[in-house]
Amino acid sequence: MLVLFPDPAKGPLHQTRIREAGAIASYHQQLDYPIVEVLVCDDAPQFKLLTDALALCWVHDGRHYTRLHPVVPEHRTALETFLRQYWAYSRSLYLYQQTPSTEAAAILSDEFETLFATTTGYTALDDRIAKSRAKKAELLAVLTCPDVPLHNNPAEHGAREQKRRDDVSLQTKTPGGTAAKDTMMSIVATCKKLGVNAYHFLYDRVSQTRAMPSLADIIRARSAPKAHGKQYAASTRALEGRMRRHYGARLSPEPGSFEKSCFSVRHCPNARVDEPKIMTPPPQ
Repeated sequence: MLVLFPDPAKGPLHQTRIREAGAIASYHQQLDYPIVEVLVCDDAPQFKLLTDALALCWVHDGRHYTRLHPVVPEHRTALETFLRQYWAYSRSLYLYQQTPSTEAAAILSDEFETLFATTTGYTALDDRIAKSRAKKAELLAVLTCPDVPLHNNPAEHGAREQKRRDDVSLQTKTPGGTAAKDTMMSIVATCKKLGVNAYHFLYDRVSQTRAMPSLADIIRARSAPKAHGKQYAASTRALEGRMRRHYGARLSPEPGSFEKSCFSVRHCPNARVDEPKIMTPPPQ
């Protein structure tokens, strides 16, 4: 960069673009991590070229329509009617994911053309419909990759939690504070996704009891059934045994209850997930 831009203060935009291009090229050339084939995102330009294909989030695309505020009654009716058809079509895509087929994909592709060829006489709505139609390949990525989700709300919610914290606390003051904040937020968010009692898990680790399985073990156990059913069952029984030895009879006695609720707060009613300080051990 010093060769191209001897003066760092000049050409900041060009420097950013060159760095981005270098990072993307390096990502596609490296062999340590698999390249993501399809990325579900909004239509922001920074996501271009990162992956082999992009799938547009239907929720993000739909938000453009909710930003329209027609005044004329006929225009309001046209917008409401189109939005009903829009979300009904997206539900059809969800049903397609359950039982994908070549025939169904062809029908949905034709229905997309019909829906987004609509003209209403409301110029702002017609322009928005035309823009959605131009992104047909990205919006219908699910027809060729049924496993691709139709929206990326879970990722959006994860980012929103960090944003809400910034609104309250602004920012950390030291690198150590940043690391501590990131670590705790990651642990609590992962516990929440797995149904693990975050208070109990943190107490287990801080007290060095280590009776609870690691979050990585739980993730591996729950992601295994599709390919390794027997190994999944064995690992689940092993993890459940460790939990029973620690929490005893408070765990549900029903077979297979481990995956559903053995970490749930309802099994330890006196514990609070949002406890500000670790002062007492989990109830015996």
